[in-house]
Amino acid sequence: MTLTAIDPMPALVVIDLQNGIVRAHSNTSVTASVQQSSHLAAEFRRLGLPVVLVNVTGRAPGRTEAGRPGSTDTLPPGWADLVDALEVRPTDHLISKRRRSAFHDTGLDTLLRDLGVTQIVLAGISTSGGVESTARSASDHGYHVVLATDAMSDPDADAHHHSVGRVFPKLGETATTAEVVKMIGATR
Repeated sequence: MTLTAIDPMPALVVIDLQNGIVRAHSNTSVTASVQQSSHLAAEFRRLGLPVVLVNVTGRAPGRTEAGRPGSTDTLPPGWADLVDALEVRPTDHLISKRRRSAFHDTGLDTLLRDLGVTQIVLAGISTSGGVESTARSASDHGYHVVLATDAMSDPDADAHHHSVGRVFPKLGETATTAEVVKMIGATR
C-alpha cells in the first residue's frame, strides 16, 4: 500500500546504520540507503520530529548460533558506532538492541509512546532482517508503519525485493524518501 497520510506525530526510526554493518555490506544499494536515511533524518530534525537511531551491539545471549560471526560479546572498536553520514544530534534518541527487532527488550515502545508517536517511518539495513522485524513489531504494537523503501538495503537483493514487494504491504504503507518528505512537509 502506498503512503496515504502522515499522523500528527510521526517518528523516524533508522535501523542498524552503523560502521561494522555498513562496511561489511558496502555497495551501491547500501550507499544509497545511507544517503536517503540521512536525508530523512535531516528533514525530521528540521521539522522538530523525533529521530530514533538504532544500533545492534551483538546477538541475544544463549543463542544456538554461538560461534557464528557476531555471536560473541567482543566487537571490534567502533563496530556499533552509527555512520558519520547520519550526523547524530543531541536531540536524537539512541536505542541499542541485541535482537533483530528494535522493540524487543529496548524501551523503544515506551519512548515512542512518551513522545506521543503514533506513526513510524522505518529505514535502514537489513531490509529482510532488522527492518522487517521492527516493522512487524511496530505493527503488532499498533503503530502506523511507513517503510521508506529507497532508504533501506539488504545484502541479499532477492530478500530485499521480497520484503518490499510481499511483506511490507501487509504491515504498513510504502513510499520513497521524496514522497515521505513531501507529505510531511505538507502537514507542517
